[in-house]
Amino acid sequence: MQYNYKLLFQKEPEGGYTVFVPVLPGCITYGYDIDEAIIMSQEAIELYIEELKDHGEPVPSDSST
Repeated sequence: MQYNYKLLFQKEPEGGYTVFVPVLPGCITYGYDIDEAIIMSQEAIELYIEELKDHGEPVPSDSST
C-alpha cells in the first residue's frame, strides 16, 4: 500500500532542513538539502508505519490532515 503525507520543511539557521510529518506525531527527520530531506522523510515514514503495524495500531491516511 502506498501512503501520501504532507511534509513541513523548516530551514535551519545552521543549514539544512528539518522535516515534520504532521499526521504522524513525532515523525521528524533532517536533511542537509531539500533532496536529502525528502529521502530521509520517506525512510522515516516507512519506519514509522512499520512500527504502527507491528504494534497493531491503525495507520493514519493523508485524508486525516
